[in-house]
Amino acid sequence: MLDSILTWAVQRRLASIEHFRQHPHEVQRRLHQSLLHTARHTEVGRQYGFADNISGREFAERVPVSSYEELYPLLERVLQGEADVLWPGRVQWFAKSSGTTNARSKFIPVTRESLHDGHYRAGRDMTALATMHYPEVQILAGKTLSLGGTHGPNPLRPHDAASRVGDVSAVIMQNLPAWAEYVRTPPLELALLDEWEEKIERIARHVLHADVRVLAGVPTWMIVLLRRVMELAGTDNILDVWPRLGLFLHGAVAFGPYRALFRQLIPSAHMHYQEVYNASEGYLALQDEPNSEDLLLLLDHGIYYEFLPADQWDVPAPRAVPLEAVELGKRYAVVISTNAGLWRYKIGDTVRFTSLAPYRIRITGRTKHFLNAFGEEVVIENAEAAVAAACQATNTTVRDFTAAPIYFTGAADNSRGGHQWLIEFTQPPQDPAHFTAVLDDTLRQLNSDYDAKRHRDLALLPPVLTVAAPGQFERWLARRGKLGGQHKVPRLSNSRDMLDEILTVT
Repeated sequence: MLDSILTWAVQRRLASIEHFRQHPHEVQRRLHQSLLHTARHTEVGRQYGFADNISGREFAERVPVSSYEELYPLLERVLQGEADVLWPGRVQWFAKSSGTTNARSKFIPVTRESLHDGHYRAGRDMTALATMHYPEVQILAGKTLSLGGTHGPNPLRPHDAASRVGDVSAVIMQNLPAWAEYVRTPPLELALLDEWEEKIERIARHVLHADVRVLAGVPTWMIVLLRRVMELAGTDNILDVWPRLGLFLHGAVAFGPYRALFRQLIPSAHMHYQEVYNASEGYLALQDEPNSEDLLLLLDHGIYYEFLPADQWDVPAPRAVPLEAVELGKRYAVVISTNAGLWRYKIGDTVRFTSLAPYRIRITGRTKHFLNAFGEEVVIENAEAAVAAACQATNTTVRDFTAAPIYFTGAADNSRGGHQWLIEFTQPPQDPAHFTAVLDDTLRQLNSDYDAKRHRDLALLPPVLTVAAPGQFERWLARRGKLGGQHKVPRLSNSRDMLDEILTVT
């Protein structure tokens, strides 16, 4: 009976999804007015006149677009426990941003509203869509195995036991409503362990005999867990352990390079994959059609959207465009105002729109993570697609990768640079030169700037492939205290610092 009640409850969201698909601008306008009304008596609300019933245009004129660094003086006061600064009340939970491996962490406020009207509402949407598209999996009749991070004391309020910071996955798990906790595994005492190797071992043993129907997490870390479960079970097919497994909800990194590996681990034509875009700042989008990799932008989940065209990314006072003014195919940096008190905040992600009715996107990368040392403008979307194509052409799979420039080294090369690709394979390709050639050719097909620089090797030499040792990326993350959870290796960098540091790990 409980399964039936849960199914009925989550499927009620299908009507709401259809409403914001059909009426996106009306939904966003109402949400925006609700955000401004709720925050009108906060410090930011009084400063910018939120009580004046201002329009979206007036809001953009009054409130500046802010990066984390620019917003931090106010965020620091929120972290210290001051109330009514960015959002009404005193914020107790903060998501520790793991979008990069930079030494300085970012702490994003997580309010009750952002949890319940954002993350959990989107979770119901995702469940409703999955039960509609894949009814044979009967996902609510079994368990969802979710991998997350951990949380700890607020570093600015270490003696306040009520204030915590952690990976957004850990914050969500710790505060899950009862219905969601009922369908997930492992229990919190295992899911939130902070020692990653112990966590993997104990979770693997706990879920060995569970009725797991759904996997949820970052592909890189899910691979580690699945392999350990199979080792314990003495099999090379995870379906021997979980015969009813039918869905993987994945996010944080593009799935293309991992698809072949998961097909090896889960050799079933009936296994489904659904992408979600759940960031520290909020749940932004999810895959709503089973045969498309496009992500439906979630418009009634506590987030008001604006978008920065590429020519506005690095200007002092950038001018964003509203949702109704975006164009197909163009790259935009995402700007959000949220029910956690982020106002016109640049989250650092870039997207392009693949549909305007309804609004669907694909994530193209980060504003700071790309290769453009020589004018080649290679973005993460290009890199992921090229690696996936090279894997398919050479019948291999990738565990992790990153790329960085090779700068001029001497008089003979004083007009040309290149790219070094450090890639960890599950098994190296039999012909690394073929892998590299497909990688290069695919980049040339996808990116006209890269192709122009590669023409006759005039400005850019062919890429150099370096095969990483097994576990090399994990050991580097462990050295930096960022193993597990949603931590991941940045795909591209204009600096060699990170790649050179990884190369020193043995």
